[in-house]
This record gives sequence, structure tokens and C-alpha cells, in this order.
Amino acid sequence: MRRTPLASSRTRYACGLSVLTSDEPDPNVFARAVAIEAAAIDAGFALLFFSQSLVEAGALSQAFRTHAPALHHAGCSTAGEITPQGLEDGHVLAMLLPSASFTAVSTMVDDLSSSGMDRITGEVEALRRLLRGRIGHEQTRNTFALCFIDGLSYAEEAVSSAIHWGLDDIPLLGGSAGDDLKFETTRLISNGRVTSDSAIIVLIATEIPFHVFKTDNFVPTDEKLVVTASDPDHRIVREFNATNAAEEYAASVGILPQTLTPLSFASHPVVVKVGGEYYCRSIQKMHPDGSLSFFCAIDDGVVLSIAQPMDMVESTRAALRDVEDRLGGIDMILGFDCVLRRLDARNRQVFRDISELYRVNNVIGFGTYGEQYRSMHLNQTFTGIAFGERQAAE
Repeated sequence: MRRTPLASSRTRYACGLSVLTSDEPDPNVFARAVAIEAAAIDAGFALLFFSQSLVEAGALSQAFRTHAPALHHAGCSTAGEITPQGLEDGHVLAMLLPSASFTAVSTMVDDLSSSGMDRITGEVEALRRLLRGRIGHEQTRNTFALCFIDGLSYAEEAVSSAIHWGLDDIPLLGGSAGDDLKFETTRLISNGRVTSDSAIIVLIATEIPFHVFKTDNFVPTDEKLVVTASDPDHRIVREFNATNAAEEYAASVGILPQTLTPLSFASHPVVVKVGGEYYCRSIQKMHPDGSLSFFCAIDDGVVLSIAQPMDMVESTRAALRDVEDRLGGIDMILGFDCVLRRLDARNRQVFRDISELYRVNNVIGFGTYGEQYRSMHLNQTFTGIAFGERQAAE
């Protein structure tokens, strides 16, 4: 039996952005509501995030072609949603950008598995020229970039790096599309097209003050795991420290190999040191032979450290407080939150606390299979862009 719908919600923010959410499985109902709101606020672009358990990507795309044919849009499937009510599952949401204060251009890059990185950098440069043509060179100073990538493509590192290369100093953030932890197929959606093995790049110029940030809640320990046998193309590690990967990992975190689950991996991530900073490299699943699949690129010789968790609620609250100080107040946040943080929050019984923290700070976004932040592809991290109020810009 289907649970009672929370029905649809519409939330308008002081910066002009408007967010619609629904757990209604009929995409036509949602697309009509989005079309009405887009006309009301003169929105030129919409970001769409949706659970494939609720609505099929092709049906959602067709509904937008039918009911909102002039509205440019881009987005992806999720592993959970962040709505004005907090952390949810089984929802579809649209974030509408009013033309008065946001100018957005987007492109889709197909066939990531066979795509040269030069082509991606070229697409970014063409997109920058398109944006300059729309609003003039002066207005492009206050620009940020979003990217959504097939979370099962094994290509996020290379794609993020290529996009970043073409952006110069424009900040980049985003999330890898999810499929409600099924690990079968993720979908990207853009102006009537539905694809996998692809990435969407969106450039957005705005007069609204914004700040790009990231936060996680882990510190490295002295416990080291060296990758001694791997399949880099498929992000599989067969051995750590010349021992079966699952057995060595389990011994390092103090649990039995046969009891390893996604919750174990969420609670005991590993980190890698890059340029003086530590970044999470999360494990996706264990295979019957004891090899481990990762959410991030992995290779022989990589040295990983077992990470020790800190209080997720307090570290997230501190990060949001810092953003608030920098902006002089948060109006709303577009956030990309690793699905493993969600699993870990449930495991540590702080899910409600995190959800409430997102709710009171007006966080909107989705649960990801990986996060993009500047040139890096990350795991077990929250990356976000916070917007101040329009008044603060004047």
C-alpha cells in the first residue's frame, strides 16, 4: 500500500528562487505546477532532481515537453532528496531560477566512457562564450558552474578535472546522479533528452551574493591501507597490504569481514591525502571474492588512511555557521549530500537532527553517489552553494 502523499509544496525564497516538491507519481501533475510557477516568477531555467522509484525519467521529460516546452531544464536521478521539509525519499523537486536575477546556460556531454577530456573542456569554453554573448563580459564575473554526472560511469574524476580546466576561476560544484542505492542505472535529463553515461554542465550568472563550500566529518588515523592489487577501470580493489581487501579493511576497523555492509563502509570511510588535504574515498560494496568496489578512482600504490568520525551534526552546523558569517545571512542553499552521509546519520541515530539542520537553513538538493567540488570528485561530503538575500546585494 502506498503511503499517504505529503502532496506538493511550493517555497519561494527572498533571493527570488522558487522550489516545488511532490511525491505525486504522475509527472504531468508536477510539470503543470512547475509551468504555472515558472510563468508567475518569469523563470528561465529549472533544476530537476527526482527519485526513479517515484517517476521514470522518460515520463518526466515528456511531461515537461508537453506542459513547459519553453522552460530550459537540467537535472538527474537521486539517492534521496533534500526538500524544504528536510531529508526525504521518493520525491521529485524543481528549483526555478527567475530571469530577473539568474542567467543559466547548459550543455550535455554524451558517451563519457569514450569521451576525450579535450572535448569536455571545449564544451565548457563554448558554454562560457554563450553566456558572455547573453549578458556581456562584465556580468559574467559573478558566475558559478554546476555539473551532474552519471554516478555509475566511473568517469567523475576525469570529467570534473576537464570541466574545471575549462572554467578558469569559476567555482564548480555538483553531484553524481543516483538510483536509490540500486546501483543499476542513473539518468540525466536535459531539455527533452534523457541519457546515461553522460554529464550535464550548467553555468549560472547571478547578481545574488553566493558562497561555495564543502563539509565532512572525518579525521585520518595512523592506520594505513596500501592498494596492492586493483582494477582501476572498474574502481575495484582486490588487495590491501598484499592481503584480501575485505579481510584487511575489516581487521583495520575491528569488524568481521562477513558482516560488512554499506552501513559499515559509511561508518568507517577511508581518506586519501591530496595536496595537503584529506579527501574521502568511500567503498560502495563488497563482492563475493572479498574485493571491494569504490565510489571514487582507485589505483595500485594509493595509500589510504582509515578515518575516524567526528560528530556529523556539530561539524555540519559549524560549517553552516561559517557560511552564514561570510554571506551575512543564508537565504537558501543548493546542496549535494553523499548518500553515505545519510546512511551514516541513520546508523548513528542523528538522521532527524541533520534533516532539521537542513530544514532550518533552507537546504534544497539531493543525495548523491559522489560530489564535485572545484577540480575534485569527493565522497561522504556535503558540497553546497549558499545564496544571500537579494537585499544584501543592493
